Amino acid sequence: MKKIGLLFAFFALVMLFGCTKEETTETQKQVTATAGTQELTPVEAKAIAKEAYVYGFPMVVNYKTMYMYVVNEKSPEYKGPFNYLGCDARLFTPEDKAVVTPNSDTPYCMFWVDLRQEPVVISVPEMEPERFYHFQLIDLYTHNFAYIGTLTTGNGSGKYLIAGPDWKGQKPEGINEVINCETDIFFVVVRTQLFNPEDINNVKKIQDAYDLKGLSAYLGKEAPPAAPKIDFPEWKEGEQFNAGSFTYIDFMLSLITPVEEEKELMKRFAKIGLGTNEKFDINRFSPEIKQAMEQGVKEGFKELEAFIERETKDPLISAKIFGTRKFLKESAAKYYNAPNFFVMRSVAAHMGLYGNSGAEATYPTYLVDSDGAPLNASDNNYTLTFKKEELPPVKAFWSLTMYDGKTQLFIHNPLDRYLLNSTMMDQFVKEEDGSIIFYIQKDSPGKDKEANWLPAPDGTLYMVLRLYGPEPDALEGRWTPPKVRKANGSVE
Repeated sequence: MKKIGLLFAFFALVMLFGCTKEETTETQKQVTATAGTQELTPVEAKAIAKEAYVYGFPMVVNYKTMYMYVVNEKSPEYKGPFNYLGCDARLFTPEDKAVVTPNSDTPYCMFWVDLRQEPVVISVPEMEPERFYHFQLIDLYTHNFAYIGTLTTGNGSGKYLIAGPDWKGQKPEGINEVINCETDIFFVVVRTQLFNPEDINNVKKIQDAYDLKGLSAYLGKEAPPAAPKIDFPEWKEGEQFNAGSFTYIDFMLSLITPVEEEKELMKRFAKIGLGTNEKFDINRFSPEIKQAMEQGVKEGFKELEAFIERETKDPLISAKIFGTRKFLKESAAKYYNAPNFFVMRSVAAHMGLYGNSGAEATYPTYLVDSDGAPLNASDNNYTLTFKKEELPPVKAFWSLTMYDGKTQLFIHNPLDRYLLNSTMMDQFVKEEDGSIIFYIQKDSPGKDKEANWLPAPDGTLYMVLRLYGPEPDALEGRWTPPKVRKANGSVE
C-alpha cells in the first residue's frame, strides 16, 4: 500500500437536530427499526452500510479538509473563514516537512466557498500568454465541476460567477461566464506557474490580483440575509475508516440536494439513519445491527483496496478517475465496466484527494528502473533520455521532480536544485541528435553535464513527471515516458 500511496501523493495535496436528553430510553434501545416503520435486518444493514460507505467516503475526507482549513481555528492548517481567498507564494525547500511530495511548479491558493447566502464572483487578472494557471473547482462530492484558467478560459482577465443549485438569476453585466455548482459549498485549488526562483515576486503579484467577492458586493448592492449557522461535527482522526464515518456522511448529505438519479439511493441510506432530519446516532441500533454496519464498512474499504491493487499499475489511471460527474460516469463504464462510479470516486479521494482532471494535468511516476528494481542512488547512477521527438507532449509545460524515497521530501544538494522542467530547455546540454540525457545520481556527473543533473538522495528515491495540459497522445497512451536506466557501472 505504501508504494501505491506514493503514486497518488502528488495528485496531489445546515442545521442538524439530534436526540434530546428527554427522549425515552425505549427509543434509545430501539433495536431493529429505523426510518419510520421499515424493518431492518442485519443482512440488509450490512449491505446498505457498505454501499453508503463507498458512496460517502469522498465526502468524509473532503470534510476533513474543510474542518482543518475553515472550521477549526486552532488547526495548524487553518486558512481563514469561508469565502476568504488566501494564497501562499513560496518556494519549497528540504526544510519544509509538512507537505509530502511538494510541488514547486505552481504555488497554491486554497479556499472554501459557501454559496448559501448568494453566488460569488471570482476575478482573475490578465497574465503573460506563456504562464499556466488555473482555478480548480471541487464540489462536496469531490467532482472537479469546473476549471477557470489557461486551458479553459484563457489568460485574459475575467470575472466568473459561481452559483449554487437553487440560484435562478440572470448573468450580470461584466460577467464572462456563470458556472453552476451542484452543492452550495465547494473547495478551490489555484495553481499559478512559477518559471524559476527569481519569478516568485511575479507570482505573488498575480496571486494578490485574484479576487473573490459576493455577488451583492460585485453589484454594489446590499447583501441578502446571512445563511443559517452550521453546526459542524468535530473531526476525529481515524473514524474515516470505521462506522464513525457515518456521522460525517450524514452531515455532508444534509448540505446537498440529491440529484434526481440518486434519490432512490438516498431513501435506501435513510434506512440506516443517513440523510434524514435526525442526527445520526449508531447507538440507536441493536448490537447486531451495529456489528453488521461495522462489517459493511470493512467490506466497503476492502472493495476500495481491491480496486487499488488491481488498477493502479495503469500509468494513465490519474487521467481516468478525476473529473466531472459526467466524466466519471463515462469513465467507470468505459474502463472498468462498472454500473456506477462510486468505487472509482472513493479510490481517487483516498489515494489522491483533489487530483486534477486529466485534461489539466497528469503525473507519470518513476519508482523503478528499466529492470524493475526500486530506484536507489546509493548503489547506482541512472540516466533518463528524452529523444528529440519524444519530449512530453503538453499544451502548457512539464517538470521532473526528485524526492527522497524515505521522507517523500526534497533533498539537500550543492545546486539547490529539486526539479528540471521545460522552461529550462535552453539551459540543457543536448546530444548531436537533439536528445537530452538527464543524469540521476547523488554526485555531480561533471561540470560539463551539471546542467542536466537532477541530484538524488544517497538512498531510495522516486520522481514525478508532471504534465500540465497533456496532449491526447499522453492521455490515451500513444506517448509513454522513457524508462530510467542504470548508467554504465555502479557507484564505487
